[in-house]
Amino acid sequence: MIQQPMTTFKCNSLVDLDAIAKNIIHLSGSERIFILKGQMGSGKTTLVQSLCAALNVEDDVTSPTFTILNEYRDDKGEAVYHFDLYRIKNINELYDFGYEVYFYSGKYCFIEWPEKAQELLPEHFITIEISPTEESREIKVTL
Repeated sequence: MIQQPMTTFKCNSLVDLDAIAKNIIHLSGSERIFILKGQMGSGKTTLVQSLCAALNVEDDVTSPTFTILNEYRDDKGEAVYHFDLYRIKNINELYDFGYEVYFYSGKYCFIEWPEKAQELLPEHFITIEISPTEESREIKVTL
């Protein structure tokens, strides 16, 4: 197994999050698929909001918990996709949804609860793991 590069950020407050998001986007290079892991309430959607801000998304970034997918536009009109797979009951829901149009679009795609679709994920993606600590959040980014 090839060891992938990992970077860890410590987020002490929401003030830190925008700078961390800019760093993550910079580190990602040409990669466009991001999977976000963390327990309920760990800050996945909040981080996606900051990642979208770093991409100059002009729309309101909200959790797609009930809609599964939110589509946003950046300042150039480019699509940015945000999935929350928490409520899917089986993988067939994603086939019915036409997931491949989004996952393989070449556009930025942020996927919360990716373990629900592990076998459908593209071969390459960036993993972001958020772990709450006593006074902060630890954000591990694996390229």
